[in-house]
Formats: sequence, structure tokens, C-alpha cells
Amino acid sequence: MKKYSILIFIVSLVALILFQHKVIMPFVYKVIQSDLFLVDSKDQGSQLPISNPLTEIAFTHCNNYIKSKLGSDATISFAAKPINAWSMGNYQYIINAEIDITSATANTTTQKYVCRINYKNGDNEEGALDFTNWSIEGLSDLDFI
Repeated sequence: MKKYSILIFIVSLVALILFQHKVIMPFVYKVIQSDLFLVDSKDQGSQLPISNPLTEIAFTHCNNYIKSKLGSDATISFAAKPINAWSMGNYQYIINAEIDITSATANTTTQKYVCRINYKNGDNEEGALDFTNWSIEGLSDLDFI
């Protein structure tokens, strides 16, 4: 039996690879091509930066979130508009903006940040001004938060 163990291992490995290639992967490709993961919404994603009322609201909510997370040690001021805003589709947005931070020692630094935010109510935009209808999915380049 020991004599054939390596041969059995190699044959089993080849059979496993063939099974995955001929059975599992075609099934996976059919699932990917189906409408199983399709989300139908009015908000279409774009590779180009956009500016619309929802991106402006998302920018405001990101700024308010940052303000709530910062302590009273520093004075902050936000830019009037984001540098860029992208829609990822299905009311998910990425906001790239700047913040001016003045510390207690009167040093002012400008820090860029990226905020990923999601509007939870989908095509119903009535509650867009209420922060409870949004969720911050991620915030980067602000290490002090």
C-alpha cells in the first residue's frame, strides 16, 4: 500500500483538478452570468467623477461624521466642495476631499481624506438628509480618528 500511496495521491489530485475545471467552474460561470447578483436601481455607477444632490449630501454627512469623531483639541474647517465624488452604483459613493486642521499649537495642516458612504433607502430619496439613513463604510487617510 505504501508503494502506491504517491500514485494514489497524484491520481486523486488530477481527478480533483479535472472535476473543478469541468464541473465546478462552469457552474460558477453560469451563476455569475445570471441575474442573481443584479441590483436594479436608478443610481448607476460611473468611472468618472460626478456631482449631483446625493453626492453633495454624502459629502456633508462624511464631514459631519469626521467632526463628530474629532475631539475639541483641534479646530477643523472643510472645503466647500469635494475634490471628486464617484457613484459606485446602488447609492454607494466615494468622496475625496480636504480638511484643514488647526491644532492647539496654531499649526494648520491640510489633510486629504476618502470617505465611502452608502445611502440605505435606495430609490426613495426622501430621507437623504437624515444621517440615520446613511452608513459610513470606510474612512481613510485620517489616522487620528
